[in-house]
Amino acid sequence: MSSTFLVATFSDPDALVRAVVAVREAGFKVYDVFAPYPLHGLDEAMGVKRSRLPWVTFCVGLCALALALTFQFYTSVLDWPLNVGGKPDNSTLAFIPICFELTVLLSGLATVAALFLRARLYPGKTAALLAEGVTNDTFALALRRRESGFDVHRARVLLEQNGAERVKEKEAEL
Repeated sequence: MSSTFLVATFSDPDALVRAVVAVREAGFKVYDVFAPYPLHGLDEAMGVKRSRLPWVTFCVGLCALALALTFQFYTSVLDWPLNVGGKPDNSTLAFIPICFELTVLLSGLATVAALFLRARLYPGKTAALLAEGVTNDTFALALRRRESGFDVHRARVLLEQNGAERVKEKEAEL
């Protein structure tokens, strides 16, 4: 699926953040912003919502904890009860290290898997950069051009007024 983008490049990170705010206030929807390093205040300027990834971690952590407790209880009480020095079969304090380790392990693996799925990262995927140099020293703002109601001239003027060095249209495969 090919789309047309209006890509503006910046050399100053503050100009990029100002341009993002101006573009959003003018009613344009920001498709993506590319930067060689994280920028303070960029998420708020773009209107990015808080991630739901911690909920995945929490839910998988609870399931892992329940799995670890159930498995240890089953093996030590129901399947193979052993009398070790007169101690009770259900020695919950002995289960704590395994429960902790399995909770952390499975939560971490599930978080990474959810991140890769959500970001559509998979082996063999080629990188699609809309502007040259965004991994080195260039900042870029991409607006997806929609056929209905997208005024390219107005967007171009707005971006240039807010410090864009170059503004060009580009076809890209998503």
